[in-house]
Amino acid sequence: MAEAFAALPKLGAGGLVVEIAPIFTTLMDQLAALALRYRVPTVYQLREFAVRGGLASYGGDQTESTRMVGLYVGRILKGERPAALPVQQVTKIELILNLKTAKALGITVPITLLGRADEVIE
Repeated sequence: MAEAFAALPKLGAGGLVVEIAPIFTTLMDQLAALALRYRVPTVYQLREFAVRGGLASYGGDQTESTRMVGLYVGRILKGERPAALPVQQVTKIELILNLKTAKALGITVPITLLGRADEVIE
């Protein structure tokens, strides 16, 4: 994995976006450390990545998502057919910024972006 991060600056990549996938969520600390080591600004979809050292996260609110799953499970347990339930998606999107990581990467976060963040980690 280190080789992939080392190659990004050489390829001229200005940053990296990491999607939600089981392999990535099990390697949160490692991904954040590699991004910092190779000075690759990285944005993730899960809040936990930013908390663990990623530059930012932008994605659906996991609390809302978990609540929606619980409601669906309850409906199914009460006898509703899963195929009859409508498709839903999270409506609250969160932006989390990690200023410690931004500083380590030499990035100045615009005040307008800070004002729009749901959480700023200092």
